[in-house]
Amino acid sequence: MNMKTVKLRDFEIGGDKLTIIAGPCAAESQEILDVTAKGLKEITKKLDINFVFKSSFDKANRSSIYSYRGPGLENGLEMLQAVKEKFDVPIVTDIHTPDQAEPVSKVADILQIPAFLCRQTDLLVAAAKTGKIVNIKKGQFLAPEQMGTLVKKVEEAGNNKILLTDRGCSFGYNNLVVDFRAVPIMQTFEYPVVFDATHSVQLPGAQGVCSGGDRRFVPTLAKAAMAAGANALFFEVHPDPDKAKCDGPNMIPLDKAEELFHICKDIFELVRK
Repeated sequence: MNMKTVKLRDFEIGGDKLTIIAGPCAAESQEILDVTAKGLKEITKKLDINFVFKSSFDKANRSSIYSYRGPGLENGLEMLQAVKEKFDVPIVTDIHTPDQAEPVSKVADILQIPAFLCRQTDLLVAAAKTGKIVNIKKGQFLAPEQMGTLVKKVEEAGNNKILLTDRGCSFGYNNLVVDFRAVPIMQTFEYPVVFDATHSVQLPGAQGVCSGGDRRFVPTLAKAAMAAGANALFFEVHPDPDKAKCDGPNMIPLDKAEELFHICKDIFELVRK
């Protein structure tokens, strides 16, 4: 298999060094973004891991109309731009409509297609046409084999800078399950595969007006993904997840990140020997 790598700044996603995409679920405040970005940059630099900072300006698929969504496009992009300039880190964030692709591409290095929207052709094409890296999150309702048609949509729009992310599959009511066969299956499309270890422990809609989750299992799934050969990892990280405005139950605390990242790096390197 001829695995492509995706160049980002001075490193390659899919190469011989682990890449970690991490940050708070939503841009709650500039302070939380800054604290998390600073901490994660220090950790990944110490461990010699590639790092991309993640946060969302809008969480458009919240369980309830009353759930916190984020600061919105304009304010959110200003906050992410501030992080980018202050800490010199690349940025990934979600887009939800085709018209968001162009303005978001002026700040983000990677445009992320949310799992629920992964089959939306206009959204994929708009993201592709910006020329930025496109990270397609596999819908919970798709088999990994079905990601090939989504890859083709981006390629046909003239972009071959693609990442594919697994975040579990729907499994009964309010639950997800991870099938690690998805990693090698999606790698047959020859693009790097990311494993989202925090959304995979989410319990969608389990708390009625919001999703639940169980962060106890994040380390187990992350380590298993490394053993399965995933090229990168995705974590939502927060200084105090229990006080987060969204996705708190499945985010990992910032002060626990270094130990987990270190173990994941060791497994990543062992597999590649």
